Amino acid sequence: MAKKPVKLDANGYRKFGMRDKLAYAAGDLGCNMSFALKGTVQTFWLVFMMMETGLLSGLLLLVQAWDAINDPLIGGLIDNDKRKYKMGKFKTYILIGACGLLLAGAAVFLPFPNAELWVKVCLFVGGYLVWDACYTVANVPYGSMLSLITEDAGERAQLSTWRSIGSMVGNILPMIILPMLIWQKVTYDGTTDFLNKIEIPEDFTKEQFLTNPETGKAYEIGEAVLSPVNGEQVEILLGERVFFAALIMGVIGFIAFMFMIKTITIRADENAVKTNEGGGKFNIFKAFGNFMKNRPAVGATVAAMGMFLGMQSATTANTIMFATYFNQASMSGVVQLIGFLPMFLFLPFIKKLVNKYGKKEASVVGTIVSLVGGAILMVFPMIENLDTALIVYLIGLVFFGIGMGVYTCVSWAMMGDAIDYNEWKFGTREEGTVYSLHSFFRKLAQGVGPSVVMWIMGLLGYVSKYGTIGQSAETAHNMCWLVAGLYLFSAVVQFIGIAVIYNLDKKTLDTMTKELEERRAK
Repeated sequence: MAKKPVKLDANGYRKFGMRDKLAYAAGDLGCNMSFALKGTVQTFWLVFMMMETGLLSGLLLLVQAWDAINDPLIGGLIDNDKRKYKMGKFKTYILIGACGLLLAGAAVFLPFPNAELWVKVCLFVGGYLVWDACYTVANVPYGSMLSLITEDAGERAQLSTWRSIGSMVGNILPMIILPMLIWQKVTYDGTTDFLNKIEIPEDFTKEQFLTNPETGKAYEIGEAVLSPVNGEQVEILLGERVFFAALIMGVIGFIAFMFMIKTITIRADENAVKTNEGGGKFNIFKAFGNFMKNRPAVGATVAAMGMFLGMQSATTANTIMFATYFNQASMSGVVQLIGFLPMFLFLPFIKKLVNKYGKKEASVVGTIVSLVGGAILMVFPMIENLDTALIVYLIGLVFFGIGMGVYTCVSWAMMGDAIDYNEWKFGTREEGTVYSLHSFFRKLAQGVGPSVVMWIMGLLGYVSKYGTIGQSAETAHNMCWLVAGLYLFSAVVQFIGIAVIYNLDKKTLDTMTKELEERRAK
């Protein structure tokens, strides 16, 4: 059977279609095979490597500060790179980053819990910087590429939606599977090997961990080992498995990147994109000033920062909460999935919602629903019955996820519109720079948020060297308040970013698109 002829657009490129959407989704799946490990980094170094909360907080802030700084540097480099590459400069940079991420994702999970403190610090900082450099080289051009694949607003919204699908799949896989693989409930096997994997809290002895606190007798083989501190079954983190899981995720991510590179079509001349149409030397400070005047970019960035300051920062506290309060650390990922699933409800309808109401308008309604979810989450720590508390927690999480659904589907399309806004207002597109400055603030939130949360966890009574088995009941309950507060804070900041700052409503967006088309036609 003869192949059907490829339909071309007016410029001779293959027409935009499902192939582009699948490829772009695969790109974010590749990114998230690495990015999804960020929450595990904190848990790994806090629980398995037993790094003190204050020190880990400071180190996180240090490495994420550099992480944020190198984004605009890479973005500026890409914007000003006029060399001709066989596959195009964006795909070339993505390929370089993808090759690095094959191994770099595991670099920060080298399992040496008994190493000297200075060795642990070197392993953490060195591994994180290598990982981050590779991720930035791949992620910045990937995000910038959206506005070059198509100039049609509806098609950009579809790309953003499919990017969200790739992101969700990339997050869900490790979110569900990793906790089940790396957390293990301890049952007595006739040996004392498990004692080598935990730190015995002060005022307790090894003999107490070998005696069932409920019966006062020595454990029999097959019995669940209960902590004499809180009476719950001992659950330990298998750090070596984290390292190998990260390696496997690196391979999956590389395959996804290669599929995108081979499949997607860039319909704009990358080297014709001007970062400074006046012809002068590129000025990062001027670009930064323009970015801060770009209300859509600032609004979308504030909303993204709110998402990461809340949700990303809550990841470790949430895992600790499930381990110490609900005694279900291995199931924490399955529960978190419930917050993600409602986002898929909007996927079939997002194009119709955007065309009828607009990206901003639909997202504002979503943030209001998220605020309701955040308010519900503030109730569950007040409930004494654990089963009821968990149900209320899940209800709040569902509302939060429903509210996040619309914004998540269109968030990247909103940034594509913000890049157009930059051209509309200032005469410069600056794809790489605008996106990388957006990424700068996102990553700043990713660094500051977890760092502050680690510090707060220490204030709330969490003692790192005792892992999850030696925390007091009061500390476990405090984790519930911390998690609930972080989700509510996230919803509030997202509402401010989208409803108050972001100013590209449907009417303004239509005007901007029309004027840009007329300007480009000339």
